[in-house]
Amino acid sequence: MDPFSAEGELVNIHNAFHSGQYQSVIDFDTAALSPENQLPARVLKLRAQIALGQADEVLAAVSSEEDTPDLAAIKALAQQAAGSTDSALQLAQDLAENYPDNTTVQFVAGTVLQAQGHSEEALALLSKHQGSLEAVALIVQIHLQQNRADLALKEVQAAKRWAQDSLLVNLAESWVGLRVGGEKYQSAFYVYEELASAPSTSAPLSIVGQAIAELHLGRLPEAEAALTAALERYPEDADLIANSIVLNVLAARQTADLESRLQQTQPSHALLADIQEKSEFFDTAAAKYAPKVSS
Repeated sequence: MDPFSAEGELVNIHNAFHSGQYQSVIDFDTAALSPENQLPARVLKLRAQIALGQADEVLAAVSSEEDTPDLAAIKALAQQAAGSTDSALQLAQDLAENYPDNTTVQFVAGTVLQAQGHSEEALALLSKHQGSLEAVALIVQIHLQQNRADLALKEVQAAKRWAQDSLLVNLAESWVGLRVGGEKYQSAFYVYEELASAPSTSAPLSIVGQAIAELHLGRLPEAEAALTAALERYPEDADLIANSIVLNVLAARQTADLESRLQQTQPSHALLADIQEKSEFFDTAAAKYAPKVSS
C-alpha cells in the first residue's frame, strides 16, 4: 500500500472518532500503518470502546501496559468511565506530573481532570500542547464550561490560522456558536446538518449537535424527532440519553426513566452529577422552610 495512503488512514480514523463513528473506528484495519502510528491508532480504538460503554474490557486490555504513558492515560479514562473516579484522578494527576509533554496524556488525562472539576490543572496540562487539535478542542470545552466564551472563541480563532479545514476546529467553532447564540445558532445547525447528512458520518455526535441547535432555535418537535430516531439506533449512547432528558425537561415531561437509563449506561455522566447537585441544593433550601411543630 502507498505509505501516504496508509498514513491517510490515521486521519480517517481520527475523523471517524470525532464524528462519533465509534464502531467504525474499532473495525478499522490498521495493519498497514507505520510503526509510529500504530499506538495513536490503538489509542483511538480504545477510546472508541470506552465511548461505547466497554470500559471494563479496555481496563482488562491495558492493565499490564502502564509503562506506556499513552496506555496509562487510557486506563485513567476507562477508570473514570467505569466509576472508579478516585483511582482515575490519582493516575491522571501522576501522569500530568511525570509526562506533561506526552500528547495523549495531555488530552486524555486532561479529560479526566476536567471531568472531576480540576479545570485549572487540566488547562495547565493542555497549555503544553504543540499543535494538538484534540488539546485545542478540550481547552475550548473547558472555557465554555467556565462560561468564558470569549476565551473559547479566542482559542478557536487561533487554531483556524493553522488548521482551517479541520473537522475538530469546525466542531469547536460550532460549540462556541451554540454558547454565543443569536445567528450563531443557525450557523452551528448547518455544520451539524451537513455532518449528519453525510452517509459516512451519520453518527450520534452529529445528531446530538443538530438536535441541540434545534432546541436553541425553539424547534422542539424537530429536535425530538432527531433524538428519538437516534436513540432507536444507538440505545446506549450516553449523550443521546442526556439530551433527551434535557428535551423532556423543556417539554415538561417526566425524566425518571431516562435518568435511570443514563445511570446504567454511564454513571459518571456530568448531567447526573448536575442533577444530584441541584437536588441537594433544593433539599437544603426546602429544609429552611420546613414547618416546625412543637411537641
